[in-house]
Amino acid sequence: MEIIDAPSPNFDQRPAGRAPDMLILHYTGMPTGEEALARMRDSAAKVSAHYMVGEDGKVWRLVDEAARAWHAGVAYWQGETDINGCSIGIELVNPGHECGYRPFPDAQIEALIALIEGIRTRHPIPDRRILGHSDVAPGRKQDPGELFPWQRLAEAGIGLWPERLDDAVSSDDPTALQKDLAVLGYGLEVTGSLDAATGEVVTAFQRHWRQARIDGRADPQTRAVLKAVLKAAQSDGSSARNSSLV
Repeated sequence: MEIIDAPSPNFDQRPAGRAPDMLILHYTGMPTGEEALARMRDSAAKVSAHYMVGEDGKVWRLVDEAARAWHAGVAYWQGETDINGCSIGIELVNPGHECGYRPFPDAQIEALIALIEGIRTRHPIPDRRILGHSDVAPGRKQDPGELFPWQRLAEAGIGLWPERLDDAVSSDDPTALQKDLAVLGYGLEVTGSLDAATGEVVTAFQRHWRQARIDGRADPQTRAVLKAVLKAAQSDGSSARNSSLV
């Protein structure tokens, strides 16, 4: 796969001794890919990613994988608060929810899969740490959104997807829901009430794993999907999956 070098000045050093073990997917959220590429190469913008994948399958490299790109902002996952410091960020050209959100073309997804496969030969990133921007910044970000084909990636061996669902989970216990979401990795305080923060996290979960319903309500089917994703995370068998799920 050909990669076009388009260096960005917007990066710094990763924390000492920290290699990337997480991958965050974004959409560019701008009218064109050219505008997004220019913004990520503008020192005044102070944003970047390691790679950008065009709708036609072209791939640009903006920041070396050894460096920390500035793509995640304020974010959290499984106790990590410096997501930029431990992740590789990939931007997918797509106008996003504010500029005409649309499906991701086959050529783009095929290029993304090939790119991730290459990255994982250099960095053993586990499936449970391949996430969307909305997963690590719920309530603040929506990308890559409910049209992103997470299941297709999982079928290619990339990321978590539940193999099967048990019966729908009928429970009105907010504490159990919050604990399950926190165990998966979301930054959610266990309050015992279905507060606004819980609704934001449920919405983020649905954008990734239950795309037919994006309403922030943990109905029995959403809870069943959550249980299945947790089970998949706990049995995650990729090469860097030795650390326990926290």
